[in-house]
Amino acid sequence: MTKPAILLDLKWENLTLDQPFREAFPNLEVLNWAKEEDRSAELSTVKYAIVWAPETGLLARFPNLEVIFSVGAGVDHIFKDTQLPDVEIVRFVDPMLTGPMVEWVVLQVLMQMRQQRLYDEQQRRHKWQELPQPSAPKFRIGIMGFGELGQACAAQLKGFGFTLNGWSQSPKNVDGVTSYCGLQELPDFLNNTDILVSLLPLTQETRGLINKQLIDGLSREGPFGAPIVINAGRGGSQVEADILSALRDGRLHGASLDVFETEPLPSDNQLWDQDNLIITPHAAAMSDPLALAAHVAQQIERHETGQGLQYLVDRKRGY
Repeated sequence: MTKPAILLDLKWENLTLDQPFREAFPNLEVLNWAKEEDRSAELSTVKYAIVWAPETGLLARFPNLEVIFSVGAGVDHIFKDTQLPDVEIVRFVDPMLTGPMVEWVVLQVLMQMRQQRLYDEQQRRHKWQELPQPSAPKFRIGIMGFGELGQACAAQLKGFGFTLNGWSQSPKNVDGVTSYCGLQELPDFLNNTDILVSLLPLTQETRGLINKQLIDGLSREGPFGAPIVINAGRGGSQVEADILSALRDGRLHGASLDVFETEPLPSDNQLWDQDNLIITPHAAAMSDPLALAAHVAQQIERHETGQGLQYLVDRKRGY
């Protein structure tokens, strides 16, 4: 009897990284779509799929597909498929993903607050000069996308003494954080934000949201007289031309970006040369193969024993 199969479409260059999945699913045939020999398998055996940015129509080719698992916390890469089958989609939620994201956000907040880029420049010029070092309680941090990742970041930032605000689609009750929700409360949220941290998923509502209008709505009452933008959510939520313009004319004191409208960021993009901008190559949090395999194995066991899947995506909301 042919075993049911799980499809891997991971977009990882190192094909040996599929080994943790083969060990995690002893009762499933593991098909790595990057391997030519696996592409000739019987399509009707595929019951599950683990994917990153699947090509349009790929998942529709498997008539018995029951669940799609995202390689990352975001799922906008899946919704780009205009022929996506009507099956359940599960996000990747794991401490191995949350921890590094929190580390990156805290690092960027502190780098911007302590003006580390200016000190780096002074070091290159052999210049000894102390810069203003306002303390954490003088800054108001606003976290857009106040779900599991956003709340984990807030928990760590709270210990430094920052004033914390969270903005989301629905109200959140988190100790020590002022909650704002919906577009009607966005202006008040921005007006009370000196450092904006975006962890937003990419949806129709969030596409291009970090634009000139939003930047101009941020507070100018913080210690630097201009706000700071930090984005580790999705590149599609930002308008890079507006961010660049604001960095150049002083409407933004600084920015840290891990995600971009086009990735990899083209080598001739002007963002690379902006001194008050920190760039990282979509590396804030990387999916660990072992953690991802364990996460999917647990969800498959829940699915097959009738316990129900966790971390399900709401298709209407897009996350």
